[in-house]
Amino acid sequence: MLTNLKVNEFVNLVASDAPAPGGGSVAAVTAAKGIALTRMVTLLTIGKKKYAEHEALMQEISARAEALTTKLLDLVNKDTEVYNGVSAVFAMPKTTDGEKAARAAAMQNALKAAVVVPFEIMSACLEALKITEKAVGKSNTNAVSDIGVAALNLGAGAMGAWLNVKINLSGIKDEAFVEEYTEKGTSIHEEALELSSRIYEAVLEAVG
Repeated sequence: MLTNLKVNEFVNLVASDAPAPGGGSVAAVTAAKGIALTRMVTLLTIGKKKYAEHEALMQEISARAEALTTKLLDLVNKDTEVYNGVSAVFAMPKTTDGEKAARAAAMQNALKAAVVVPFEIMSACLEALKITEKAVGKSNTNAVSDIGVAALNLGAGAMGAWLNVKINLSGIKDEAFVEEYTEKGTSIHEEALELSSRIYEAVLEAVG
């Protein structure tokens, strides 16, 4: 699995001529690093007398951040799996009309899977940004810059995943499916961008 690779191994694999892992998996890794930073900040806050009034909130954010980190790491692998699924369709025979029809149907199914996974990455990024914002002004001030870095990584993850959603939607013929994911994806993309920017600006002000 990709997530079992060392950092340099993963980066070198991305930098190779192998088409996967690509942008989707990189977006998921980026987002996972972002929400991991959020959890780090909560752990640097929990148990500190100065922030006792926010203890319960930090515990809540920490637990959710841990779950989201696990989910995003799983999506790193899933995104490459669905890309490989699309690639596998190209190897299917297309000599007879029956083979062509089967190949076309398989491609549509593969493309839909390649939309759903990066959409899940986007959704996780938005949830992660929402809980990250809750920590602003209530967590360890010595780690406030890490919240800003978390927000930037989560925003980048959402934007990168959206590009993968859109490029795969372009090959799907199911109009209802395309409309649904375009509408939901656009909404998440816009909200994630706004949240990421808002958190970053708040942190920028905090660090002077």
